[in-house]
Amino acid sequence: MTAKFEQIKKYILEKIESGEWQENALVPSENKLADDFAVSRMTARRAVEELSQQGILNRTKGSGTYVASLKGQGSMFEIKDIADEITARGHQHKATVIELETIEAIAPIAIALDVDVDSEVFRSVIVHFDNNKAVQVEERFINPKSAPDYLSQDFTETTPHEYLSQVAPLTEARHTIEAVAPTEQVCEWLQLYNQEPCLQLIRRTSSKNDVVCFARIIYPGSSYRLGGQLTFGKH
Repeated sequence: MTAKFEQIKKYILEKIESGEWQENALVPSENKLADDFAVSRMTARRAVEELSQQGILNRTKGSGTYVASLKGQGSMFEIKDIADEITARGHQHKATVIELETIEAIAPIAIALDVDVDSEVFRSVIVHFDNNKAVQVEERFINPKSAPDYLSQDFTETTPHEYLSQVAPLTEARHTIEAVAPTEQVCEWLQLYNQEPCLQLIRRTSSKNDVVCFARIIYPGSSYRLGGQLTFGKH
């Protein structure tokens, strides 16, 4: 049997997906949800809080809870799986593998992966879709020492992030974020019909003492934003 708070979450997501509740629409109060589903206010609060943490709802103290912006949101402070972000919004994730190959590392890639120039490294290019809309191009360069079976994976069934988290658990990550003008190839992959600005995230990840991955991840600026939250203790 589905837990009551999950039923409430499903109800809210269905209202948003159907378009009945638009962006910035006021969501019923916790008391109203509790009455409608014959549960405690604590159960209704859990459903609302979880959807808020996922960026689907915005809670405003003294005002109420509203449907968040329908743009996807990723965090600058956490590394999340794109598939998990999409399914958390109640959407369907799909991936198309463009490239999955072995290449010789040119100097910038070799330096990033801490390997010799011209040594063999793995490269993948994958486009991720949210309900059939292209939302991310992910190009990764992989150190074969850290993930020797990378090229044999089916990345339409699992994501590189999920696979690498299993074989080389993340211990360190460094990244930079900037606005870029997309190339014609990126426009084609993201189905952009004008060269709108995109967000580009460059990330280098390590597991213990070994560099695992150097990635370039591009999002269309009109359908994605990056955000985060810092919580400070009392002084």
